[in-house]
Amino acid sequence: MSDKLKRLLSSAGSIARERNAEKLIPLLADLAKDLLEVDRCSLFLHDSSKDTLYTMVAHGNVKIEVPANAGVVGAVFASGEPLLIHDAYADPRFNKEVDKATGYITRNILAVPLTDSRGRVIGVFQAINKLSGDFSLEDMELLQLLATYAGNSIEAGLLYQKIRSAYRETVMRLSHAAEYKDPETYNHIVRIGLIASLIAQKSGYDEEYCYNLQMAAPMHDIGKIGVPDAILLKKGKLEGEEWEIMKRHTIIGYEILKDSENELLQMAARISLEHHERWDGTGYPYGKRGEEICVEARITSIADVFDALTSKRPYKPAWSVEEALDYMRRLSGKHFDPELLEVFFQNLEEVLIIKEKYPD
Repeated sequence: MSDKLKRLLSSAGSIARERNAEKLIPLLADLAKDLLEVDRCSLFLHDSSKDTLYTMVAHGNVKIEVPANAGVVGAVFASGEPLLIHDAYADPRFNKEVDKATGYITRNILAVPLTDSRGRVIGVFQAINKLSGDFSLEDMELLQLLATYAGNSIEAGLLYQKIRSAYRETVMRLSHAAEYKDPETYNHIVRIGLIASLIAQKSGYDEEYCYNLQMAAPMHDIGKIGVPDAILLKKGKLEGEEWEIMKRHTIIGYEILKDSENELLQMAARISLEHHERWDGTGYPYGKRGEEICVEARITSIADVFDALTSKRPYKPAWSVEEALDYMRRLSGKHFDPELLEVFFQNLEEVLIIKEKYPD
C-alpha cells in the first residue's frame, strides 16, 4: 500500500466523524494539501441564492467569492469536468486580479468538481502550485477521489447543520412559549442557554455536552405552562398553597420532557426538575443537596439567577452587575455550587458580552 493511500485511510475516520461543515472543510483541505504536496488548497461551495462560488476555507487565509461562471473554478463548476493547468498565466480562464491583490504568484492549478450524492455539482476542489514540478494525472485521480469523499461528507455536514438549526429554533420557540405569560423576554432564555454553555465549556465539558446544555437550559421553566394564570400572574407575594402550586412547575416540566429518548431532552428534563434545588439542600422540589443535584441544573441556576437579577422587569429594576455578584458570592456554598460559581466569576467578561449582544 502506498504512503499516500495509508495517509488517506488514516484520516478517513476523523473526517467521517466530523459533522460540522466549518470544521470538516479545513480537514479536507489540509489532507489534500498534504497528499498532493502543494502550496495551497481551496474548497469552493456554490451559493445558489447569489449564484456565486465562495471559499469557506482557503490556505493562505484568502477568502474568495466569484460569480459561478467566472475563472478556472467557474469553468469546472459549469462543465463538471476537471481541469489541469500547467501555466496559469497562459490560460485565459485564470483571473490574475486575485494574485495582484494578494501578491501571490500562481504557477499551476488542478481543479475538480465536487458532487453530492445525486451527482449534482455543488462546488470545486482546487489545488495550487505543486511544490515540485507539474501536476500529474495521478494527482488528478487522487484529488477526484478526495472530491468524491468531500462532496458526500460536506453534503451530510451541511444537512446536519440545517437540522440542528431547525431543531434549535423549535426548542427556543417552545421555551419562549413557557415564558410568554411571564414578563421575561425571548432574549432572556437565549442568554441563559449561552451563559450556561459558557460555564460548562470553561469547566472542561466537551462540545456536544455544551451544545446540548445551550439548547436544554432555556427549557428550565417549561413546566410553567401548567401553572394557573391566577398564580403565575399574581402581582403580590404568593402565599401558602399558591406557593406550593408554583413550585410544582419543576415537576410538571420534568413530566413533559422525561420520556424522550433524545439526550438533549433528557438533559432538559433534569434541569427542569432540579434548577431550584440548592447546594445546601434548602431548595425544591425534593431538597437535594450538593452533587445529588445534576451538574447541568447547578450550572443553569447560576446563569438564570444572574440574568434575572441584572434584567429589568415590571416588578423590579435591574440590579447592577456589582450588586448581583455580591449577592451571589454570599450564596456560594448555600444556593450555588462554589466551584461552578467560581468558574462563572472567572469568565464574567464573556458573560457580559453575551448580555450586551442579546439585550432585552
